[in-house]
Amino acid sequence: MPIDHPNKGASPGVHPRLSVIAPLYNEEDNVRPLYEALTAALDPTGLDYEMLFVDDGSKDTTLSRAIELAQTDPRLKVVKFRRNCGQTAAMAAGIEFAAGEVLVTMDGDLQNDPLDIPMFLETIESGYDIVVGWRFKRQDKLVSRRIPSKIANWLIGKVTKVPIKDNGCSLKAYRASVIKQIPLYSEMHRFIPAMASIAAPRIAEVKARHHARKFGKSKYGLSRVYKVLLDLLVIKTLASFAARPLLWFGLLATPILLFGTALIGYELIQSALAGTPLSLPVAGCGIIFIAAAFLLVFAGALGELIYNLGDMRDHQFARLTQHMQTARVETQTQ
Repeated sequence: MPIDHPNKGASPGVHPRLSVIAPLYNEEDNVRPLYEALTAALDPTGLDYEMLFVDDGSKDTTLSRAIELAQTDPRLKVVKFRRNCGQTAAMAAGIEFAAGEVLVTMDGDLQNDPLDIPMFLETIESGYDIVVGWRFKRQDKLVSRRIPSKIANWLIGKVTKVPIKDNGCSLKAYRASVIKQIPLYSEMHRFIPAMASIAAPRIAEVKARHHARKFGKSKYGLSRVYKVLLDLLVIKTLASFAARPLLWFGLLATPILLFGTALIGYELIQSALAGTPLSLPVAGCGIIFIAAAFLLVFAGALGELIYNLGDMRDHQFARLTQHMQTARVETQTQ
């Protein structure tokens, strides 16, 4: 199947003011209500906008319903994944194909309210680079969603030093020049403000309406907690030591090296004073710790080489493989 450029078919130099990106996974009953809610919210503003519905490998009729709408409205683009890759990958694909100057991401289940989008755009125009939604009256289950979310938001704020009340809210607005430079993978979409903090963007947080889900069922639960914790560790490492991996690995290696040296030194002194042979278990552990410390330093040196000479970007692996101009469908390989 031929590989086409993501912008094939677009008029050169044409950039809408706004792009709205909504990932969809088995949301067949929400596709048309979402489209109607977006057009009802944005048409009265007179904005030049586009909508991108990203089908994340749905197994129901989500894709066909989205294509049907795209055939009647050229402002709607449909991006299809061959398999389910997750919300972050879907958002990354929408961000890659979006042509707007300002990009707004939102959930496809209509729990976010499209009527809030003009307010987000106004906040961007007032001088901010990223606007984050805060679901101050969240309509979700208390034990499985709201309590873990509060704990996670507090922990993320403490670790990243970016105090956001609601990192999990998908309703966010970004300047395209900022968001298109941030690599997204795993569950990283909720850490975008923290990832972007390296470049010191201006971030605002505004109250956003939140509705109970009417159709379908939630794709999230407590099972994603461990992913969030691992990604948080990655974010902290990237934010603190992305440009200095040797320093990071050197800091990790220092206590290990000292402990290993202390073990061997203790055994040498003990052997010299008592005239007894070295204890192989203790001395062996010391050698292992010292070797581990040197391996960490070498890993840091390798990280320095990769950082300075490498040019690998996650989104470059997801390329266009199918283009249907009539339905404005772009298929994403994952």
